[in-house]
Amino acid sequence: MLSRSEQTGSTEPGRYDEMRRADGTVRPHYRPLMDALSGWSEAERDMRFRAARQYLSEAGVFYRAGTEGGARLWPIAFPPVVIEAEEWRRLEAGLRQRAHYLERLLGDLYGERRMIREGHLPGLLLAGNPEFLRPLADQGRSGRPLLRFIAIDLGRGPDGRWHVIGDRTQAPSGSGFALENRVATSRAFPDLVRSLHVRRLAGFFGRFRETLNALNGTEGARVGLLTPGPLNETYFEHSYLARYLGFHLLEGGDLVVRGDEAKIRTVDGLRPMRVLWRRLDADYADPLELYSRSRIGTPGLVRAIRAGKLELVNALGSALLETPAFAAFEDAMARALIGEPLQLPVVETRWLGAPGEQGLAEHLPEGWRLVPALPTPSGPRQAAGPDHLLERARRSGGAEIVAARQLPLSTVPVFGDGELESRPVTLRVFLARGEDGWDVMPGGFARAAHDEGGDALGITAGGRSLDVWIAGDPDERPVTLLARPNETYQRRLPGSLPARAADNLFWLGRYVERLEVAFRHWRAAIDRAEAGEDPAPVDEARIGLLRMAGVGLGGADPIHGLRELADSAFHLASRIRDRFSPDAWRVLAEIAEVTAEAVRLSPRERDDALLAGRVLTRLAGFAGLVQENMYRFTGWRFLECGRRLERLSATAETAAAFVAAGGDGVYEALLEFTDSRMTYRRRFSVELGAATVIDLTLLDPLNPRSLAFQARTLEATLADLPGNLPGESLDAASRRAARLRVRLQTAEASEVTPAFLRRVARDGFDMSDLLSQRYFALAPAGEIDRADTE
Repeated sequence: MLSRSEQTGSTEPGRYDEMRRADGTVRPHYRPLMDALSGWSEAERDMRFRAARQYLSEAGVFYRAGTEGGARLWPIAFPPVVIEAEEWRRLEAGLRQRAHYLERLLGDLYGERRMIREGHLPGLLLAGNPEFLRPLADQGRSGRPLLRFIAIDLGRGPDGRWHVIGDRTQAPSGSGFALENRVATSRAFPDLVRSLHVRRLAGFFGRFRETLNALNGTEGARVGLLTPGPLNETYFEHSYLARYLGFHLLEGGDLVVRGDEAKIRTVDGLRPMRVLWRRLDADYADPLELYSRSRIGTPGLVRAIRAGKLELVNALGSALLETPAFAAFEDAMARALIGEPLQLPVVETRWLGAPGEQGLAEHLPEGWRLVPALPTPSGPRQAAGPDHLLERARRSGGAEIVAARQLPLSTVPVFGDGELESRPVTLRVFLARGEDGWDVMPGGFARAAHDEGGDALGITAGGRSLDVWIAGDPDERPVTLLARPNETYQRRLPGSLPARAADNLFWLGRYVERLEVAFRHWRAAIDRAEAGEDPAPVDEARIGLLRMAGVGLGGADPIHGLRELADSAFHLASRIRDRFSPDAWRVLAEIAEVTAEAVRLSPRERDDALLAGRVLTRLAGFAGLVQENMYRFTGWRFLECGRRLERLSATAETAAAFVAAGGDGVYEALLEFTDSRMTYRRRFSVELGAATVIDLTLLDPLNPRSLAFQARTLEATLADLPGNLPGESLDAASRRAARLRVRLQTAEASEVTPAFLRRVARDGFDMSDLLSQRYFALAPAGEIDRADTE
C-alpha cells in the first residue's frame, strides 16, 4: 500500500508536483505507474526493487565520492520519473535549439569572436576565462563542429516551465549510468516498460556510434574513449560505454604523437587514432601546451588537433560554455547567433561587473545566491562560502561574481522507508550531434535530493538517481544495438590490444598467483602450528618466503601483508574490468572484502585456517573463470603469461628453499605446496621418496603445478603473442622459454639442486623483463620503425 501522504497528495508549497495536479489528482501519464504500485503488496514491491539493485551489484555499477573515496554502489531510487509524450516533444525542440545555439557560440568564441566585437559579451569574460585555451584560439575557423556530445541540466519551476540550470560541454557524465538505470528499472517494472512502450535508449547510442565511426573513416580502426583512469569518479561509466559501443578504452599514456599524428601504443606497435571521445578535462590533456603538471595527458595532443589529424568529442576548450556569467547575456547572443530567442529559459542570472549591478552583492534579494562568474581553474580549490564570494565581489568590483536566482525545484515521488515521499529533482538530458543535426536521448536520468527540504544534490553529495521514462508510440519499432536474427555475420578477430591493457593483464596474472602462493604458505604454517609439531628447518624456510612476499615482516600480523596483496590484485583488475568477465572481477572483489574484514578482527577473533581456505577456494574459482569464460586472444595470452611466469618462479624459489633447508618434512611440504599429495599417493607408495616427489612436483609435464608444465605452457603461449610468426627467428623471451623447457624435460631428479632451481627462478624473472621491454615499455625497441612502415 502507498503512504497516506501519497494518497492525499502533499508536497512543499511553492513547488511544482510532477505526479499530481494542484487539486491532488494524479496526472494521466503517471496513473499506470501509480496503479501498479498500489496493486502490489509490500513484499512484491520490495522483491522487484531488490531485483534491480541486485543487477546493479552484480554488474559492479559504482561511482567514487571524489578521487580519494572508495567505490560505492550506484544509488538508484524508485519509481522512475515519467514525462508525458507531447511535453517531451516540446522539450526536445527547445533542447535542439539550445544545442544549436551553444555550437554556434563556441565556434564564434574560438573563431571570429563577433559576440565580443559587437558588445553582446564583455571581453573580460573571455580574456580572463581559465577555460579559454589560447593554443587553440582559432579552432572555430575550421568550420568543423566543436561540440558533438553534451548534457543539459534542467529544473522545473513553480509555474511548470522547464529552466536550464547548467550546460555540460566539457566531458558530460551520466549517459552510461542512464543506460544502467534503464536496465535496472526494466528488471523491477518489466510489465510496465512493455505496456507503456517506454522509448528505448539504444537508438540514440547507435546513431552516435555511427557518427563517430564515419568520422573515423579508417578501415579496421576503432574510435577511442579517453578516460582519466580508474580513480576518476565515473570510471565505471567510461569502461561500460567503451564496451557497449565497441570503442577502445584509453588513458593518456596509451597515446603518443608522432609528427602531427596521434597513435595508440599497442602490443602490435603504433596504430593510428583519428577520433577520441574525451572524458578527460581539457587542461590535463596535453602537458606540453596546457596544464604542465598533468600526468594523465598525452604530450603533443594539441599539435595533432591543430593539424586536423585528430577529432575530439568534445573539442578542447569546450568547457568555456559552462561559464556561469554567460547566462546573463545569452538572450542577446542567441538573437545574434541564431536569430531567435531561446525556448528554454535559463535560471535568471546577473553579472555584477555590469554597470549598476555592483551593489547587488551587498543587498542580495531573498532567494538569490552569489556564485563565481568564471569556472574554477585547475589546481587547489579555493573556499567559496558566502563571505568569501562577497569579499571577491568587493575586491573585483563585481567582475568575478554573478548573482543567480534559486529555482524552487519540482518534486517527484521517491520510495523512502517503505513510503512514497516528495523529493526535489533535476533532469539531465543528453544530446549527440549527427550529420543532420542534434539528436536527443529519450529520457536521460534524474537526480533527487536526499531529503525533502533540500535542493537536488549531486550523486557524490548524497543524491539519488532515477530513471526517466518517455511514453512511446505503440507502433514504433524497437531499436537495439544487437544484430538482427537473420543478419549475415562474419566473424572478425579483435583489434590490437593497447600496451597498457596488456601490461595490466600480465601483472594481474602475476599478482593473483602471488596471492595464492602467499596463502598456501600461510595455510601450511597454520596447519603445522595447530598440529603442535616442533618447528623444522622447512618451517623457517616457509617463514622466509612469506617475508620475501611482504607477509609477516617484523613480527606483524600476517593478515596485513596478505590484505595488501589482495588489494593489489583487485586494483589491477579494476583497471581492466572491460577485459574479462564480471564474475571473475567479483571474485577478486570478494577476496579483497574478506581480507579487509579479517584485518578489522584480532587474531583471537578470527579463524585463520577457515579464512585461508575461503580465499584459496575463490582463487581457484577465479582461475577457472579465466580459463573457461575469457576469450582466448591476445589479452588472455598476456594474463596467462603472467600467471605461468609467477608460478614458475615461485615454485622454483619455494623448492630451492625447501631442499636447501633439508631435514624432516621437506618432501611432504613440497607435495602440499604443489597440491600434489593425492596424485602422489595414487601413483606411488605412501612412503615419500626424494626422486619421485621431485619428479612429480617439478619435472612431470602433466602436472599443472610442475615447473615443466609451466615451461611448456609458456613456450606455447609466447609463440602466439603478436609479432611471433612460425618459421621466423625466436624473440628473446621465446628463446629462453624453449631452452628452459628442454632443460626441464631432460633433467633427472638427481640434478634438481637448489642452484638448479634458483637458475629456473631467474629464467622466469628474466622472461618477465624481456616481455616488458618488448610489449609494455614506453617506447619499445623498434616500435617507431614498425609504425612507420605500416
